[in-house]
Amino acid sequence: MLLPAPALTESALVQLFDAIILGLVQGLTEFLPISSSAHLRVIGELLGIGGDPGARFTAIVQLGTETAVLVYFRRDLARIAATWARSLARTQLRRDPDARLGWFIILGSIPIIVLGLLLQDQIETVFRSLWIVAGTLIVFGLILGFADALSRSTRTVKDLTWPHAIGFGLAQSLALVPGVSRSGGTITMGRILGYERAAAARYSFLLALPAVFGSGLYELAKAVTEPCTRAAAAARSCTPEIFSPVETAVATLVAGLVGFAVIHLFLRYISHRSFLPFVLYRVGAGVLLIILLLTGVLSASA
Repeated sequence: MLLPAPALTESALVQLFDAIILGLVQGLTEFLPISSSAHLRVIGELLGIGGDPGARFTAIVQLGTETAVLVYFRRDLARIAATWARSLARTQLRRDPDARLGWFIILGSIPIIVLGLLLQDQIETVFRSLWIVAGTLIVFGLILGFADALSRSTRTVKDLTWPHAIGFGLAQSLALVPGVSRSGGTITMGRILGYERAAAARYSFLLALPAVFGSGLYELAKAVTEPCTRAAAAARSCTPEIFSPVETAVATLVAGLVGFAVIHLFLRYISHRSFLPFVLYRVGAGVLLIILLLTGVLSASA
């Protein structure tokens, strides 16, 4: 009766290892303009875990990397939040750069929240086709390259305006499609508007907080209140989760620890160098993905 136990243990370890790999991938790619959701989508297929790890797993694991943003920018965020809150009652503070930045983060978060709710079904199905991922990796990589090369690079976060905040928000909403990249979309918009590389990246990280935490906590609540195990999937129309709550939690922790280091290194890098290596990587990854799809190594369907 005890003979099957070792096989079950080995299977559980393999599943945990796969979750750790995906957490590592999330941490490495979330803040780089190369699309973490695209990498999770492709690596999930290559790991042989049964296909796409899913939009829900992706949203929950992103809580780890956004927690890294909270920790890394904790002093800035505390100052922005405090000044913004005081400005509600003290009109003389409403022109303070930190108070304005608080409003800009709120305003810039509206497009992705609205579109995320309206397009939820497409986000979980159609948008996760690897053909779309390959196309967005290449096209938006080239757009980033042109925007970075032609930008005037004169503006900082203090130069943000209401129209620019809306532009950043619309660019961020493109990240609902895997392959665009949340940081890549907002950084590209920042470069088009003439912001310095580090300024565009810093605002991109701060802007992502409300949307990613909202999406992640929403999916986490659904995972608790509307679980869909493999057994339950046989009785009702839902897609079973590939990873258990413990495996997802481990992946989220790994993503946060790795993501914290990536923030520091990325901001140091772009202070002195261009985005060209990321552009070349995106184009190369998109071309490779197309080859893998054409040769049947990967299946396009989510």
